[in-house]
Amino acid sequence: MEQTFVILKPSTISRSLVGDVLTRFQRKGLIISGIKMMQLDEKILREHYAHLVDRPFFPWILASMTATPVIVMVLKGKDAVNVVRTMTGATNSRVAAPGTIRGDFGMSGQENIVHASDSLESAAVEIARFFKPEEIFDYELPLMASLYAPDEK
Repeated sequence: MEQTFVILKPSTISRSLVGDVLTRFQRKGLIISGIKMMQLDEKILREHYAHLVDRPFFPWILASMTATPVIVMVLKGKDAVNVVRTMTGATNSRVAAPGTIRGDFGMSGQENIVHASDSLESAAVEIARFFKPEEIFDYELPLMASLYAPDEK
């Protein structure tokens, strides 16, 4: 099974949407392998958003992502990267489809509720950036047989 990385952004925290977003991931059948709250700082944000550091809007990202603590998570499941990306919806929440996390809870391109890894490679890098190996847990839910066919595990 794949692992992917998610950040519940300050907009999620400040709008009291943590439970709503977590519930969606769990109801889908994704396993929370790691989760913690942390305050991001400029150093880790410059690393995480290295591809945007030279853009004129990067100071807005810094201000936004340090406004409150965030919740970082590792989610596990079959095709987890694509499943989570589909669930989160388009980056710009105004055009994200209804039924997606951003489509239902967001109105912004920047204040868009969640960050989700876009590939297995970026998920591995991001997980290593935010989690120590001992903070990731490998377990199965008792209802796995209700989530997956035997050849999908």
